[in-house]
Amino acid sequence: MQSSKRDIKKATLSKKEITQNLNTKIIGKELIFKETTTSTQHVAHELAKKGAEHGTIVIANEQTEARGRGNRSWRTVKDKAISMSIIIRPHLSPHKAPQLTLLTATVVAEVIEDIVNIKSQIKWPNDILLQGKKFVGILTEMETIKNEIDYIVIGIGMNVNYSKNELPKQTNYPTTSLMLETNKQWDIPNLIQHLLRQFEQSYEQYLINGFPMFQKLWESYAFKYGETLYINDFKNKWLGTLIGITEDGALLVKDKQDRSKKIYSAEIEWYNY
Repeated sequence: MQSSKRDIKKATLSKKEITQNLNTKIIGKELIFKETTTSTQHVAHELAKKGAEHGTIVIANEQTEARGRGNRSWRTVKDKAISMSIIIRPHLSPHKAPQLTLLTATVVAEVIEDIVNIKSQIKWPNDILLQGKKFVGILTEMETIKNEIDYIVIGIGMNVNYSKNELPKQTNYPTTSLMLETNKQWDIPNLIQHLLRQFEQSYEQYLINGFPMFQKLWESYAFKYGETLYINDFKNKWLGTLIGITEDGALLVKDKQDRSKKIYSAEIEWYNY
């Protein structure tokens, strides 16, 4: 994957900048660009309910009511971040939907490693970290009809060119941006193009070969893989060792008694916040 050499100052975020030379077959062929909107997830859901085609993308330069997992707010600043949602209509059983969150995380991690030349870490289930600090959140939401998937909306929010004082102030986790970790600004349209190309390629591979290859890829980027973490399952907080993920998207950990456990809903926490 080759990064564009164009001048970042000239690469303003617009539909033209994103679609020019995108060269995907399906993903992003229909692209809705909003200068300002409440949330790309909200817009994508409305479009999907009205029949938007598989591969439709919603991208905003600024969001006023963005949210992440657990309805947490996700701050976006104009011209400084990636805020986009992908509509897909997979012929999959609903129980496989969590795999798409994990697949998307590997897409982001691969693009960051290839373009930015930094290896990020995937914190289960939907965060991407640099040096233990969050800079990407993924939100996957699904609508079903008669126990079949009607559509899935995958939201990706990335802190790209935020300065320190533009990061959210009141969070229970440390945050960062690509610019803060690399001391340089990044071409946002170029990053979006690479994300869409890689997503299309990975999604095609997933449909042909299934999840196992992405399971191994996810584990290669896993935050604190093989280390002890706090597992907060919303009933108790306990120590467990992260040993991987299962094919159905659960976190696989070992407790103090060396028993393997599958975790489907929890927060993982680490030392030295």
